[in-house]
Formats: sequence, C-alpha cells, structure tokens
Amino acid sequence: MSPVARRRSFPLPGEFCYHRRKNGGAARTEDFVHEMSITQSVVEICEKNAEGRRVLAVTLEIGELSGVVPEAVEFCFEACTSGTLLEGARLAIERVPGRGECPACRAEMPVKTYFEPCPSCGAYGVRITAGEELRVKELEVE
Repeated sequence: MSPVARRRSFPLPGEFCYHRRKNGGAARTEDFVHEMSITQSVVEICEKNAEGRRVLAVTLEIGELSGVVPEAVEFCFEACTSGTLLEGARLAIERVPGRGECPACRAEMPVKTYFEPCPSCGAYGVRITAGEELRVKELEVE
C-alpha cells in the first residue's frame, strides 16, 4: 500500500527572517551565499512542520522586493535537501509582484523598486503592501 500524500498550508508567521536589498535591485553573484542560508532555513522550517514525514513538494512565495533571487534558491534547494526529509521534493516558487499605496492620495500601484514616487500625485513614501514576502506557502507530505 502506497502512502497517501496530504497537502498542508503553512503561513508560518514570524518563523522566517528574510534578506532584503534596501534598493530592491537585483542581487549580484556574491549575494547568492545569502540564498544558501535562506534555503537551509526553509528546509529546517519544512522538516519541523512535516513532523517526521517525507516531504514530496514545497511551495514558496518570494516577493519581487524581498531581495531574494528565486533562481538561486532553486539552485541551492537540491544541495540543501540532500539527506533530509525533503530529498527529492519538488520545489515550486510563486513570485509575488510588488504593490504599494500612496499615503497622500491613497492610490494603489505596482512597485518595482523602493523609494519610487506615486505615479498619480508624485508624493514619496509609498507604503509597500505586497512583494516583500518570503514564506513557505504549502507542503505536500506523505
């Protein structure tokens, strides 16, 4: 009899600290070492929440403004999962676009970098409402 796969969603509030580039720009090659430690932390979080069961798939949400390079996390995932409950697991990454709200005119807009002025009124200090996420959204376990 084969084990039955179950899906569980984990918001994991406050369990994971992420690295974010202040300017929201693209990471350089030397920044990939941060993704290795981030990926190791993701593996630890997943193992803790899998409660000893083998993990078949992991879904991560990575915001465009988080400063984390999704391709680097994908590259590090296989190395970080070797010999763990996640070995051989599928990794799916959902990219979350940056969004913001203007404090002056309350307009909502897409945000590509930090410190952009509001396109509607030109005010600065746009509050980021989405795009800084880095979280384990879902685990599929045996």
